[in-house]
Amino acid sequence: MAAPENCPNCGADVPRGAKSCPDCGADERTGWSDDAVADRLGIEGSEPFDHEDFARREFGGRARPGRRTAGWGIWWWVALGILVAWVLGMVL
Repeated sequence: MAAPENCPNCGADVPRGAKSCPDCGADERTGWSDDAVADRLGIEGSEPFDHEDFARREFGGRARPGRRTAGWGIWWWVALGILVAWVLGMVL
């Protein structure tokens, strides 16, 4: 069996072609078998990721579809600039 990219024992990066983990020394006999479990890495379960739930918890809701959230701000400033220039042109 070839060395994994990450050590299933400690989670360290394992260089390609390595015979053992450079951090913990795990190898085929001590932890690289298909039955090895990385339960000490603190990785949560493998339940599917729910993006809608994440967005609701992080941002307090979700964006309304079809609603413009950006773009009008620049036109407001352009219109205000033109109005100011016109007023200054009339005064001077």
